[in-house]
Amino acid sequence: MIEEINRQLKSHIDTVSTVGEMLAEPITECVRLIVSSLKKGHKVLIMGNGGSAADAQHMAAELVGRFLMERKALSAIALTTDTSILTAIGNDYGFDEVFKRQVEALARPGDILIGISTSGNSTNVVRALEAGRAIGVTTIGLLGRDGGEISKLVDLALTVPSPDTPRIQEAQLFVIHMLCDLVEKSLFNLKAK
Repeated sequence: MIEEINRQLKSHIDTVSTVGEMLAEPITECVRLIVSSLKKGHKVLIMGNGGSAADAQHMAAELVGRFLMERKALSAIALTTDTSILTAIGNDYGFDEVFKRQVEALARPGDILIGISTSGNSTNVVRALEAGRAIGVTTIGLLGRDGGEISKLVDLALTVPSPDTPRIQEAQLFVIHMLCDLVEKSLFNLKAK
């Protein structure tokens, strides 16, 4: 068992180390886009399925509440949280439409729409990103593997190049924490507590 623990830990470290090597510039651009949008009074909409839904909620909570700094709330919404909306849309239109309909209702030009997908191919995320582009929002993918279909349709792709879903999700959470930290620092120029 210890051998397996060490193997998984090494796999985690190797995957997360690629974030710094391959994603530093895209993360910097992502922070710039989010900060610019929030400064203009826009909002961040975030979505994903399963573990990625939890990550969407986590990111929205860090932005609306706080990450490390006492500061004003930032406008962010996880499209994964309203069970009445999700089940109504899923029942009436199908699961592939659960995020698209919310984007059509809530997104406005200038907003940021973030789709989280370990495969890069989640149909409901793809459809929502397409709807967002039609509205005029800035689209961002937090992805895994080769980025899949989503990487080809977003304005900015942050892709963790691993075939292993748990390692992708761990690295994506690390990226989310970096984004929240850098957004706070950029917007408020305060010291972390």
